[in-house]
Amino acid sequence: MVRRFVVAALTVLLSGCSSVTYYSQLASGQWQLLRAREPVAQVIADPTRPQVLREHLAQAQKARTFAGDHLHLPDNLSYRLYADIGRPYVVWNVFATQEFSLTPQTHCFPIAGCVAYRGYYNQGAARGEAAVLKLQGMDVAIGGVEAYSTLGWFDDPIMNSMMNWGDERLATLIFHELAHQRFYVKDDTEFNESFASFVEQEGTRQWRAARGLGPISDTQARQREQFIRLILDTRQRLEKLYAQPLAPEVMRRAKAAQFEQLRHDYRQLRDTQWAGDKRYDAWINQPMNNARLLPFGLYDQWVPAFAALFAQQGGDWLKFYAAVEKMGEMPPMQRKAALRQLEGVGL
Repeated sequence: MVRRFVVAALTVLLSGCSSVTYYSQLASGQWQLLRAREPVAQVIADPTRPQVLREHLAQAQKARTFAGDHLHLPDNLSYRLYADIGRPYVVWNVFATQEFSLTPQTHCFPIAGCVAYRGYYNQGAARGEAAVLKLQGMDVAIGGVEAYSTLGWFDDPIMNSMMNWGDERLATLIFHELAHQRFYVKDDTEFNESFASFVEQEGTRQWRAARGLGPISDTQARQREQFIRLILDTRQRLEKLYAQPLAPEVMRRAKAAQFEQLRHDYRQLRDTQWAGDKRYDAWINQPMNNARLLPFGLYDQWVPAFAALFAQQGGDWLKFYAAVEKMGEMPPMQRKAALRQLEGVGL
């Protein structure tokens, strides 16, 4: 394992994609994570460990078994290990766009390909990178990440950063991250994250059904879908705006107006249809920019398309994965066209 890690780290460090300093912190952070791992079974059996932790991990192992047996996700040591990393997030991702663009600044890596963010194991380093980008006139956002997948290169552990949620949320994270191990297309973040988000959502539905539980509250699911739709609609309006040949000051005012429209639409939805539920108030009331909208497009853009594909395959996970792999082999433009077609079918 050590030899495998060193080879992977050297490949990254010698790639020449960016500074050695940045890649050094990636290698160091991953190495610290690997060293912190211990078997979940060992933690559960240890009476000196907190009872809440042991019970939480025991439930997580039931979901992990379900993922392999019923969702046909990789059956390996991932998420059968535990690591206490001593912080609330494993990494902090920095998203950035130009002032008048929703195209993310991408970063390319030898293993993962090009992604729409840059990850830091230290929050201070992430903030430093964000400050530099802001000085360059970029729109920037920082998001803490509870878990990530090494795409099968290492046995990914359950981390303490994943333990702040209930048993079901931990299960959904496991489903999502294992989906990345099941299939991953280089240089297509929207495809990868939407695929994993669909597996997470459908896997959670089936996991609940297997335990005799009903669907997640229709109210919560509907509110989440409506909120995401508000964000995606705002993205579409901004994309049309940015395509216009306007002077910077005019564009800037129009951009600000679109964000105010988003806030107005949200409050109207909250007060007229959600009975004043304020679950998204904290997010909507923060300073707004293009970069804050990026995760919504990345993680949710093609979920309806994958849902339609799953239905086409009769709800058969193996047939679904085969169809996803076939789509992943298509050239990027052809793949996007196929997703759009599926999205139309699912409407």
